[in-house]
Amino acid sequence: MAPAAGGGRIDRPPLPADIATPPESLGRRFLVFVDTEEEFDWTQPRRRDATATTAIAALPEAHRRLAGFGICPTYLVDYPVASDPAAVEAMRPLLEAGECAIGTQLHPWVNPPFVEDLTVANSFVGNLPEPIERAKLLALTDRIETSFGKRPQIYRAGRYGVGPNTARLLEEAGYRLDVSVRALFDYSIEGGPDFMRHDASPSWSAPGRLLLELPLTAVYAGRARRLGRWLYPAAGRVAHGRGLLSRSGALSRIALTPEGTPLIDAVRAIRTLLDDGRRLLSISFHSPSVVPGHTPYVRDAADLRRFYAWWDGVLELLAREGVEPIGADMLIAAMWRARDVGLRLATR
Repeated sequence: MAPAAGGGRIDRPPLPADIATPPESLGRRFLVFVDTEEEFDWTQPRRRDATATTAIAALPEAHRRLAGFGICPTYLVDYPVASDPAAVEAMRPLLEAGECAIGTQLHPWVNPPFVEDLTVANSFVGNLPEPIERAKLLALTDRIETSFGKRPQIYRAGRYGVGPNTARLLEEAGYRLDVSVRALFDYSIEGGPDFMRHDASPSWSAPGRLLLELPLTAVYAGRARRLGRWLYPAAGRVAHGRGLLSRSGALSRIALTPEGTPLIDAVRAIRTLLDDGRRLLSISFHSPSVVPGHTPYVRDAADLRRFYAWWDGVLELLAREGVEPIGADMLIAAMWRARDVGLRLATR
């Protein structure tokens, strides 16, 4: 696959030629990614010293609930987690048992080297000068390899903060899957990337097209969903415009996550996605949500019960529809096999 104009940047929508079609033999699959990170106050400015990782102790119990459904999650580990011996000790048995993959999540404000100012714009690592983004990426990659004994090949930028250099730096560092793009969301008001023109389609990115991009799954639902790409951004420029569209049943944006997406909406999104012919679904949440009080989504025991009830309902629906779990490492291998076959057929 020859590189095309644009350099395969993941902060821009992929070119049609770069869309990666999952092989039919894969069937319909879903993946689970966990932003495995420190605890911090989501309402306050980011701090370098907010690095506690106490919630990781509860992660094995949450893991067992997912593993009971055959799920092999990817834990996207950031620097405070990878540097905490207790957190590593809690997670390493899951990796050694082959029950999960360990990937990378880069929170620049707690990831050395600490040379940039603590600003909102700099919380998106892709905004940093290329040498600093590279240095932070390599520091975290090396730390994860040292802690877990395996070099990671799956990446997510904290706050989904990819930039113009990110895909190339990931490819150079040996990463093979990026899951930083949050389809249909826009962070540009804070200086971050705008993904409103990205859908959930996987694609090949980076200069050599060696990096597979799998966006977080989100979809427009409602009577006007086919106009969503134009209507939803326009509604955001009108006071309460998106709320009015949602309440009328005309248009809603639904992300596949137990955090902030009610079960009834997640079910609606999954049925819409399957009707559209989607064969890869990506579900994500933050590790501190498995302990009440650390995120806005799980404040108390009742929220935690709803969190797990969400999983029960979603996983029951996926099983009923024949959508099976797949681990990220297995997906990478399957997509590369399909890519290699396609390249051989194209050169005959």
